[in-house]
This record gives sequence, C-alpha cells and structure tokens, in this order.
Amino acid sequence: MQKENKTFYITTPIYYPSGKLHIGHAYTTVAGDAMARYKRLRGYDVAYLTGTDEHGQKIQRKAEEQGITPQQYVDDIVKDIKALWKTLEITNTDFIRTTEPRHKETVQKIFSRLLEQDDIYLDQYEGWYCTSCESFFTETQLDDGKCPDCGGPVDRVKEESYFLRTSKYADRLLKYYEDNPEFIQPVSRKNEMINNFIKPGLEDLAVSRTSFEWGPKVLENPKHVIYVWIDALSNYITALGYGSDDDSLYQKYWPADVHLMSKEIVRFHTIYWPIMLMALDLPLPKKVFAHGWILMKDGKMSKSKGNVVSPVDLKDRYGLDPLRYYLLREVPFGADGVFTPEGFVDRTNFDLANDLGNLLNRTVAMISQYKEGIVPAYVAGETEFEQALEEMAKQTVKEVEDGMENMEFSVVLAKIWQLVSRANKYIDETKPWVLAKDEAQADRLGNVLAHLAEVLRQVAILLRPFLVETPAKIFAQLGVEEASQDWDTLLTTEVKTGRQVKKEGPIFPRLDAKVEVEAIKNMMKVPEPEKKAQPKKEQEAASLPEVQYEDFAKLEFRVAEVIAADKVKKADKLLKIQLDLGTEKRQVISGIAEHYTPEDLVGKKVICVVNLKPVKLRGEMSEGMILSGESADGKLALATVESDLPNGSIVK
Repeated sequence: MQKENKTFYITTPIYYPSGKLHIGHAYTTVAGDAMARYKRLRGYDVAYLTGTDEHGQKIQRKAEEQGITPQQYVDDIVKDIKALWKTLEITNTDFIRTTEPRHKETVQKIFSRLLEQDDIYLDQYEGWYCTSCESFFTETQLDDGKCPDCGGPVDRVKEESYFLRTSKYADRLLKYYEDNPEFIQPVSRKNEMINNFIKPGLEDLAVSRTSFEWGPKVLENPKHVIYVWIDALSNYITALGYGSDDDSLYQKYWPADVHLMSKEIVRFHTIYWPIMLMALDLPLPKKVFAHGWILMKDGKMSKSKGNVVSPVDLKDRYGLDPLRYYLLREVPFGADGVFTPEGFVDRTNFDLANDLGNLLNRTVAMISQYKEGIVPAYVAGETEFEQALEEMAKQTVKEVEDGMENMEFSVVLAKIWQLVSRANKYIDETKPWVLAKDEAQADRLGNVLAHLAEVLRQVAILLRPFLVETPAKIFAQLGVEEASQDWDTLLTTEVKTGRQVKKEGPIFPRLDAKVEVEAIKNMMKVPEPEKKAQPKKEQEAASLPEVQYEDFAKLEFRVAEVIAADKVKKADKLLKIQLDLGTEKRQVISGIAEHYTPEDLVGKKVICVVNLKPVKLRGEMSEGMILSGESADGKLALATVESDLPNGSIVK
C-alpha cells in the first residue's frame, strides 16, 4: 500500500448550468470518480473536485427570458446537478460554484494582480463570438463560418476589453510541453494544440466583457465583467483556498494530479490555464486528460440537438452499476464512442449477467451443495490448472495497476473480465461435479472451490473503483470479512478459509433484449417541441373527454394528514407517504420527490382518493392517491385543505 500521506487531486470541468446534464457529462464525472476511488484504495489522501460555471451572457439571457434573476436561474439547476451526482454516488470532496464568494473574491484578486504586473492590458476587441461556447475566434479559426467547437452560429462583435498577454508566454509553454511529455493526454491532443494554436502564433486573449452584467466585476474598472476563462479556470485553485486567509488545502493538494475533461475544452486547459499559472508564478497541473465524446448515431450528443439520454433514466431502470460499467468499458478512454441501446443491453447481459453473475452463482451453489456452505481449504499450485489461474490473477493485478495510472479504464475492465473468463474456463477444466461423485477427491474438490471463491474475491476488489454496489454483494455472498476487501490483500499468500457463503439471487438478472432495447430507444426520442400555453378556455376544450356524474361519484375523496414520509429506494421520483385518515392509517406512493422533500410534507393536510385498488410500486404498496396540480412547466403542487378540517373528512 502507498504511504498514507500521499495526496492525489483530481478535477472535472465545472459544468455549465444551462439545462439538465446528460450521459456525456456523467461519463466525465464517473471516470473521475473511478480514479478517485482507486487512489483511495491505494492509500492516497484524495481531493476530488467538481462544480458549476455559473456566469456569462448565456445565463443572463436565459434568466431574463424566464423573468427571474440569474442567481435564481442557476440555483435551481445546480440543485439538479448536485442531486445527479448523489444519485450516481459520485465521491467528490468539494463542489465549487463560481457564484460563491470564496471563488469570486479570489478571481478578482487574480485579475488585479495580473493587471498590476502588466500581464493584462486594456484594448479593443473585434472578432467572432460564439454565445453558446462563450468563446472568441479569429476568421481563420472558424469552420465554414461557424463555431469550430460546437458548430453553432457566431456573431461579429466589437467592444472594449482587457487582454491576457498569452503571446508573451507562447515559447515558454511550448518548452513546457517538450520537457513534460505526459502533460497532455492522449498525445494526439498535444499535437493538435501545437500545430493548430501555438505554432501559427498565439493571439492575446480577451478576458473581460462589457456587453453583459452577470459575472465578477473588474475592481479597477467595474463596467467590465471578468470573462469565463479567468473566472472558470481559476476554480481549481479557489476551491483549495488559494488567495484566501486559509490556503492550507492549496498547500496540501496543488498542483493537481489530473484535470479531466472532454476534448472540446482541452485548448483552454492546456494553453490559457497554464499561461495564467505561469503569470502567477504557480506550479502547473501534472496532467490534463481529454477524453473523447459519447456520440449518438446521428452525431455528437448535445442538449441543443435534443438527442440525449438521461443517466437517471438508465439508472432507475437498470441500476447504477450497469450504467457505470457501460460508460467505462464500452469506449476506450480518450477515443470517441457511440452509445447504442443494443450495446448497453449486451454489456449488461453478456459481461455482467453471464460472465460475472454466473461465475458467482455457480461458485456459491457448488460450495453450498458440496461443502455445506463453508469455503474449503486453499492449496496453492496443486495442479497446472491452479497454477495457471493463480498466475493470471497476479498478472491481472499488475495490468490493472498499470492501466489505472494511464486512465485506461476500458482496458483495465477488459483485463478483469479476462480473469473472470479464465475462472469460468477453470470450472470446465476441473469439473467439480465429477469430483463430487468421488469421495477420494474431496480435498481436490475443496481446493477447486476455494480457488473459485478466491478469484471472485480478487475480482470484487479490482472492481471497487468502477462498481459501487456489486463488490459488496460479492463479498456478502462469499462471506468475505471487511479486512479482506482492501487492495493490499489482493495477493496475500495465505488465503482465509472457513467462510460461510450465502446463496442469494443473481446479482445481475438477464434482460429481455428486445424489450429493453425498445425501452432505451424511447428514452432517447427527441421530445416534441413545447406548445405555447393556450388560453384557459382553449385548454379546457382540449382536456380529457367528459364523464358521467355517476362515474365521478364512484371515487371517494377524504382529508388525510401526512404523518411521515420517506424516499423510495432506487426511485428518484417516488416518495412513500404515511397518512392519517382519522379512523385508519394508510400508505401511498406518490411521484412528487422532485418537488417536495419528506420534511416538507409532514403535517400537511392533503386530499386522498381512498377507494382505489391497492397497487405495488417499486416493491412498496400504495393504498390510494393524493391530489396535486401541475403547471405548464411541469411543477407540481399538492392540493391541501384548511388545517382545522378533521382527518377523514369527506371532500365533495
């Protein structure tokens, strides 16, 4: 194990809160999480940072369109982003928002220092600007007259601006690349930066705007807003307290070990950010890793195209580990890959259910059947079959450790699955069911089963950086104690025996491929454009068909008081609500978790339909329905009654 005082600092980009994040954003953050978990397992003190980039013209415009302040606009979206990372069990140690005082104040100090030392100067900017990317471009950088990053339209702008003297540092930056060949990964990204930006000649970078208000102001000239590159990129050090009264975290963790991001923003992290740090006389990050895109069949996934798939939808239907496994296994990290429903279902069925799930099921079943559920004694190297399995396990551990240092997640998972396949082959080679028929082979049978249990323990440990639920399930079924779940126990020479296995259901039930492929396709469908709100009478005319009074009268509505509420496990939209109806208590399941917390509900008097036939939702019984209204933008509000109306009162 590595020394306990060894630190590791990894970051994702800070995400732009212009809407719900999609699976492409999850890809970056899950990858960072896998690396953070791995380093913790190796004994490192890990800092893992993510956050949101909340300033800019685009945010200001969207807030104005909705008639709210920019702060209100970003606050609502940031709640969803934080909830997404919690749903995906991301283990970030901090979440930085560029609207936080701890960030804004330091950004202003950084700008002032660079201005004072003449690394920033005032001039006029004239050129092309992409509002979507918040980026400036020269004529030669445009792609057929459009933004080279997103393909969107650009506008010709001319305004007073402060500039960062990037040209001053171009030679120094190029030398840094040469002296630190591992700085930009994959190497193709480095070549792109050199050939497309540095060698043609770096132009000084516009770092302020006067055409909008939403952002930290230049202290020396408040009509200027500090632009995104100094504002957003500085988050990696402001989150550590750089420039504040307490910079202990900065002293502990900086420079970052890895800045992780998608390839379209690598330019800003490998040219402008290093130059800013050079100007501030600060160390540069050790590595910038720019992974590829997860594409759809019709091109790049983007919120503006409407061709995204929600990670929450996939997690809710299939569980967290199949989602994390697919993201990290399907695409070589650094290359582009295409998301397909067929690929997702195949990875779940073939890799998780067939290969790993069946290996665990067969092993636990045989230990239960042949050895009364007790893991037998382990004897190393008994035959060529054991020798081959043991050697492959040792080799796999080394390959995993080497691969993780290079962030080769798909390669690492492929190596682990080769070990799983070798263990399945070992069963076919040793034929435990044949050995079980010969009492003289009892010890031999025991050693075979012990080897299977051991390789599964090793696989579970190797999977801990990637899968958050499966390793614990494997450990539980094999009776592996906590002390034997750590990385440094992978190759212990004395394997513990005598554990009691626990036979349970499959950890990955097989999916009906046809049904699930169609289900995922439905998740990916581009929603119909929202229709403009209709006048009230027109809305009523377009509502559901009329019903007879006799049909309506069959429903029984009563006043109910909420006495308790909890979230439903593995269902982000559902709450389990306990109601007091005066003469009885009931439980209902309601899809309002995105609009109310459990604490919000307790004490409210709601209207409940009490004579609906009970149904089971996500394993929980629902004995009625509570009424709510829905606005045009999808917000729900409960229908409540005056508090002095007794519980159980009939609503007419």
